[in-house]
Amino acid sequence: MAFAGTTQKCMACDKTVYLVDKLTADNRVYHKACFRCHHCKGTLKLGNYNSFEGVLYCRPHFDQLFKRTGSLEKSFE
Repeated sequence: MAFAGTTQKCMACDKTVYLVDKLTADNRVYHKACFRCHHCKGTLKLGNYNSFEGVLYCRPHFDQLFKRTGSLEKSFE
């Protein structure tokens, strides 16, 4: 049986994601190394991230940027 390959692309870097390095969150595919906070660039895990409009954040920065202000405006960018 021949390996057929994969056509799945990482949402962060747009490169091919192979099964051994695949991470799926919010129905999107990432490399494990590309699954990072947009604000601090820290590596995320499935249990410690939030997303807003497809952008990933660690929980502390999500809270800091959105919850404390009570607004979902992206004026911090």
